[in-house]
Amino acid sequence: MNTKTTKVIYWTGAALTSLWFGASSFGELTKSPIVWDITLKLGYPPHFIYLLGVAKLLGVAVLLTPNKLLRLKEWVFAGLFFDIIFAFFSKLAVLNFAAGIDAIVASIMVGVTYVMFRKLYAAKYGNGATAEVSQILVKA
Repeated sequence: MNTKTTKVIYWTGAALTSLWFGASSFGELTKSPIVWDITLKLGYPPHFIYLLGVAKLLGVAVLLTPNKLLRLKEWVFAGLFFDIIFAFFSKLAVLNFAAGIDAIVASIMVGVTYVMFRKLYAAKYGNGATAEVSQILVKA
């Protein structure tokens, strides 16, 4: 896969992920009955819903920042995966499997986006550590 295709897939995924979690954040911060009723039914306290909305909104801003904040983007992807995992298992425990299908779709979308992110921005280590890691891997 060439770099142009990777970029298109990454930015498409980043846009869809941002739309998904931005809409969720909007619902949490505006106290939308659809979002709040389900989240309260899952047992989460109201103050947590607001915090989650703010965190998602900040994550979307970082995710849409081009070619900067790469380490912070790693943390955003981690946070999104934690959110998805907790949502899936909460829905599975309290509601049913069908209620968690959206989490499965979101995890696939975020997973593909993250893989493309890693292809575009390979991990680099300071002070020559990349060469040292490569040497260790070659010897192994």
